[in-house]
Amino acid sequence: MASQKFDAVVATPRTGKFNKNHARRVRVEGKIPAVVYGAGMDSVAVTVDPRVVTKILHSEAGHNTIFDLNVEGAVLVKAMIVDWQHEPIKGKLLHIDFKRIAMDKAMRVSVPVLLTGIAAGVKNSGGILDQVLREVEIECLPSDIPDHIDVDVSGLELYGAIHISDLPHSGSIKFLGDEHALVAHVTIIKEEVAAEPVAGAAEPEVAKKGKGDAAAAAAPAADAKAAPKKK
Repeated sequence: MASQKFDAVVATPRTGKFNKNHARRVRVEGKIPAVVYGAGMDSVAVTVDPRVVTKILHSEAGHNTIFDLNVEGAVLVKAMIVDWQHEPIKGKLLHIDFKRIAMDKAMRVSVPVLLTGIAAGVKNSGGILDQVLREVEIECLPSDIPDHIDVDVSGLELYGAIHISDLPHSGSIKFLGDEHALVAHVTIIKEEVAAEPVAGAAEPEVAKKGKGDAAAAAAPAADAKAAPKKK
Protein backbone atom coordinates (compact mmCIF):
# COMPACT_ATOMS: atom_id res chain seq x y z
CA MET A 1 0.00 0.00 0.00
CA ALA A 2 1.10 3.59 -0.53
CA SER A 3 3.47 4.81 2.15
CA GLN A 4 2.62 8.47 1.63
CA LYS A 5 -0.02 9.79 3.99
CA PHE A 6 -2.48 12.56 3.26
CA ASP A 7 -4.69 14.67 5.44
CA ALA A 8 -8.39 13.96 5.17
CA VAL A 9 -9.94 15.32 2.00
CA VAL A 10 -12.74 17.68 2.98
CA ALA A 11 -15.83 17.66 0.77
CA THR A 12 -18.82 20.00 0.98
CA PRO A 13 -22.25 18.71 -0.12
CA ARG A 14 -23.77 20.44 -3.15
CA THR A 15 -27.37 21.52 -3.49
CA GLY A 16 -29.51 22.92 -6.26
CA LYS A 17 -29.55 22.08 -9.96
CA PHE A 18 -26.43 20.29 -11.13
CA ASN A 19 -26.05 21.80 -14.60
CA LYS A 20 -23.24 23.49 -16.50
CA ASN A 21 -23.91 26.86 -14.89
CA HIS A 22 -23.75 25.29 -11.45
CA ALA A 23 -20.43 23.57 -12.25
CA ARG A 24 -19.07 26.84 -13.64
CA ARG A 25 -19.94 28.69 -10.45
CA VAL A 26 -18.26 25.99 -8.38
CA ARG A 27 -15.03 26.36 -10.38
CA VAL A 28 -15.14 30.15 -10.14
CA GLU A 29 -15.11 29.70 -6.36
CA GLY A 30 -11.88 27.69 -6.66
CA LYS A 31 -13.50 24.28 -6.17
CA ILE A 32 -14.48 21.45 -8.49
CA PRO A 33 -17.66 19.34 -8.50
CA ALA A 34 -17.38 15.72 -7.39
CA VAL A 35 -19.49 12.69 -6.55
CA VAL A 36 -19.05 10.22 -3.67
CA TYR A 37 -20.58 6.74 -3.94
CA GLY A 38 -20.08 3.11 -2.95
CA ALA A 39 -20.11 0.92 0.19
CA GLY A 40 -23.88 0.47 -0.07
CA MET A 41 -24.54 4.13 0.74
CA ASP A 42 -26.32 6.82 -1.26
CA SER A 43 -24.38 8.90 -3.73
CA VAL A 44 -23.59 12.44 -2.63
CA ALA A 45 -22.75 15.43 -4.86
CA VAL A 46 -19.95 17.48 -3.29
CA THR A 47 -17.29 20.08 -4.01
CA VAL A 48 -13.58 19.67 -3.22
CA ASP A 49 -10.32 21.57 -3.47
CA PRO A 50 -8.66 20.60 -6.80
CA ARG A 51 -5.18 21.19 -5.33
CA VAL A 52 -5.69 18.41 -2.79
CA VAL A 53 -6.91 15.99 -5.45
CA THR A 54 -4.06 16.89 -7.81
CA LYS A 55 -1.54 16.18 -5.06
CA ILE A 56 -3.01 12.70 -4.59
CA LEU A 57 -3.09 11.94 -8.32
CA HIS A 58 0.57 12.98 -8.65
CA SER A 59 1.71 10.87 -5.69
CA GLU A 60 3.57 7.60 -6.13
CA ALA A 61 0.43 5.49 -5.76
CA GLY A 62 -1.65 7.93 -7.81
CA HIS A 63 -5.33 7.09 -8.09
CA ASN A 64 -4.76 3.89 -6.07
CA THR A 65 -4.10 6.00 -2.97
CA ILE A 66 -6.55 5.32 -0.15
CA PHE A 67 -7.30 8.32 2.05
CA ASP A 68 -9.81 9.62 4.57
CA LEU A 69 -12.75 11.45 3.05
CA ASN A 70 -14.57 13.88 5.28
CA VAL A 71 -17.95 14.79 3.81
CA GLU A 72 -19.38 17.51 5.99
CA GLY A 73 -22.29 16.17 8.00
CA ALA A 74 -21.34 12.50 7.46
CA VAL A 75 -19.01 9.98 9.07
CA LEU A 76 -15.36 9.80 8.02
CA VAL A 77 -14.80 7.10 5.37
CA LYS A 78 -11.92 5.59 3.42
CA ALA A 79 -12.03 6.45 -0.27
CA MET A 80 -10.23 6.31 -3.60
CA ILE A 81 -10.30 8.38 -6.77
CA VAL A 82 -11.86 6.21 -9.45
CA ASP A 83 -12.48 8.71 -12.24
CA TRP A 84 -11.50 12.26 -13.14
CA GLN A 85 -11.87 14.70 -16.02
CA HIS A 86 -9.34 17.27 -17.24
CA GLU A 87 -9.82 20.39 -19.30
CA PRO A 88 -8.29 19.35 -22.67
CA ILE A 89 -6.13 22.43 -23.29
CA LYS A 90 -4.93 23.71 -19.92
CA GLY A 91 -5.22 20.37 -18.12
CA LYS A 92 -7.19 21.70 -15.17
CA LEU A 93 -9.32 19.25 -13.19
CA LEU A 94 -13.01 19.54 -14.00
CA HIS A 95 -14.70 16.71 -12.09
CA ILE A 96 -13.84 13.88 -9.69
CA ASP A 97 -15.50 10.60 -8.72
CA PHE A 98 -14.72 9.23 -5.25
CA LYS A 99 -15.54 5.68 -4.19
CA ARG A 100 -15.98 4.65 -0.58
CA ILE A 101 -13.76 1.68 0.27
CA ALA A 102 -14.49 -1.23 2.60
CA MET A 103 -11.07 -2.13 4.01
CA ASP A 104 -12.08 -5.76 4.72
CA LYS A 105 -13.18 -6.56 1.15
CA ALA A 106 -10.90 -7.46 -1.77
CA MET A 107 -11.00 -5.13 -4.75
CA ARG A 108 -9.67 -5.02 -8.29
CA VAL A 109 -7.19 -2.34 -9.30
CA SER A 110 -4.58 -1.75 -12.01
CA VAL A 111 -1.04 -1.08 -10.82
CA PRO A 112 1.98 0.04 -12.86
CA VAL A 113 4.86 -2.31 -13.70
CA LEU A 114 8.31 -0.77 -13.26
CA LEU A 115 11.31 -2.40 -14.96
CA THR A 116 14.58 -2.08 -13.06
CA GLY A 117 18.16 -2.71 -14.15
CA ILE A 118 19.74 -2.91 -17.62
CA ALA A 119 18.93 -6.04 -19.60
CA ALA A 120 21.95 -8.15 -20.59
CA GLY A 121 20.59 -8.34 -24.13
CA VAL A 122 20.66 -4.55 -24.31
CA LYS A 123 24.03 -4.13 -22.66
CA ASN A 124 25.90 -6.90 -24.46
CA SER A 125 24.01 -7.62 -27.68
CA GLY A 126 22.68 -4.25 -28.82
CA GLY A 127 19.07 -5.21 -28.24
CA ILE A 128 16.18 -2.96 -27.26
CA LEU A 129 13.99 -3.45 -24.20
CA ASP A 130 10.32 -3.22 -25.19
CA GLN A 131 7.72 -2.95 -22.41
CA VAL A 132 4.40 -4.23 -23.69
CA LEU A 133 2.34 -4.01 -20.49
CA ARG A 134 2.64 -0.82 -18.44
CA GLU A 135 -0.02 -1.88 -15.94
CA VAL A 136 -1.44 -5.17 -14.69
CA GLU A 137 -4.76 -5.83 -13.02
CA ILE A 138 -4.68 -7.42 -9.58
CA GLU A 139 -7.11 -8.31 -6.80
CA CYS A 140 -6.30 -7.79 -3.14
CA LEU A 141 -7.38 -6.11 0.06
CA PRO A 142 -7.15 -2.32 -0.02
CA SER A 143 -4.34 -2.35 2.54
CA ASP A 144 -2.26 -4.63 0.29
CA ILE A 145 -2.42 -2.53 -2.90
CA PRO A 146 1.21 -1.91 -3.98
CA ASP A 147 2.31 1.44 -5.40
CA HIS A 148 3.87 -0.50 -8.27
CA ILE A 149 5.30 -3.92 -9.14
CA ASP A 150 9.07 -3.94 -9.66
CA VAL A 151 10.67 -6.39 -12.10
CA ASP A 152 14.45 -6.82 -12.40
CA VAL A 153 15.33 -7.28 -16.08
CA SER A 154 19.13 -7.35 -15.72
CA GLY A 155 19.25 -11.08 -16.54
CA LEU A 156 17.14 -10.77 -19.67
CA GLU A 157 19.16 -11.84 -22.74
CA LEU A 158 18.47 -10.98 -26.38
CA TYR A 159 15.03 -12.31 -27.38
CA GLY A 160 14.32 -13.08 -23.73
CA ALA A 161 10.84 -12.29 -22.38
CA ILE A 162 8.97 -11.66 -19.15
CA HIS A 163 5.35 -12.72 -18.79
CA ILE A 164 2.79 -12.12 -16.05
CA SER A 165 3.71 -15.53 -14.65
CA ASP A 166 7.27 -14.21 -14.09
CA LEU A 167 6.16 -11.25 -11.98
CA PRO A 168 6.75 -11.48 -8.22
CA HIS A 169 3.76 -13.33 -6.78
CA SER A 170 2.68 -13.29 -3.17
CA GLY A 171 -0.22 -14.61 -1.15
CA SER A 172 -1.65 -11.12 -0.66
CA ILE A 173 -2.30 -10.27 -4.32
CA LYS A 174 -3.81 -12.18 -7.22
CA PHE A 175 -2.99 -11.40 -10.85
CA LEU A 176 -6.11 -11.34 -13.00
CA GLY A 177 -4.56 -11.21 -16.47
CA ASP A 178 -3.50 -14.15 -18.64
CA GLU A 179 -0.39 -15.68 -17.04
CA HIS A 180 1.15 -15.99 -20.51
CA ALA A 181 0.60 -12.32 -21.40
CA LEU A 182 3.83 -10.62 -22.47
CA VAL A 183 5.05 -7.88 -20.13
CA ALA A 184 8.44 -7.07 -21.68
CA HIS A 185 11.04 -8.55 -24.01
CA VAL A 186 14.42 -7.75 -25.52
CA THR A 187 14.26 -7.49 -29.27
CA ILE A 188 16.38 -6.01 -32.03
CA ILE A 189 15.59 -3.59 -34.84
CA LYS A 190 15.63 -5.34 -38.20
CA GLU A 191 17.15 -3.53 -41.16
CA GLU A 192 14.66 -2.59 -43.82
CA VAL A 193 14.76 -5.02 -46.73
CA ALA A 194 14.69 -3.52 -50.24
CA ALA A 195 11.43 -4.21 -52.03
CA GLU A 196 11.59 -7.19 -54.41
CA PRO A 197 10.78 -6.40 -58.07
CA VAL A 198 7.30 -7.40 -59.13
CA ALA A 199 7.28 -10.51 -61.32
CA GLY A 200 6.82 -9.66 -64.98
CA ALA A 201 7.62 -5.98 -64.55
CA ALA A 202 10.62 -4.86 -66.61
CA GLU A 203 13.21 -2.57 -65.06
CA PRO A 204 13.06 1.05 -66.36
CA GLU A 205 16.39 0.81 -68.16
CA VAL A 206 15.47 -2.46 -69.83
CA ALA A 207 12.05 -1.19 -70.88
CA LYS A 208 13.56 1.94 -72.35
CA LYS A 209 16.18 -0.01 -74.22
CA GLY A 210 13.65 -2.50 -75.56
CA LYS A 211 11.48 0.31 -76.87
CA GLY A 212 14.48 1.82 -78.67
CA ASP A 213 15.39 -1.52 -80.23
CA ALA A 214 11.85 -1.98 -81.53
CA ALA A 215 11.88 1.48 -83.08
CA ALA A 216 15.25 0.79 -84.71
CA ALA A 217 14.01 -2.50 -86.14
CA ALA A 218 10.87 -0.87 -87.46
CA ALA A 219 12.76 1.94 -89.22
CA PRO A 220 14.28 -0.16 -92.10
CA ALA A 221 10.91 -1.77 -92.75
CA ALA A 222 9.27 1.62 -92.97
CA ASP A 223 12.01 2.89 -95.27
CA ALA A 224 11.65 -0.14 -97.54
CA LYS A 225 7.92 0.39 -97.77
CA ALA A 226 8.33 4.06 -98.60
CA ALA A 227 11.04 3.49 -101.32
CA PRO A 228 9.66 3.45 -104.96
CA LYS A 229 9.77 0.11 -106.76
CA LYS A 230 12.20 -0.25 -109.69
CA LYS A 231 10.67 -0.94 -113.03
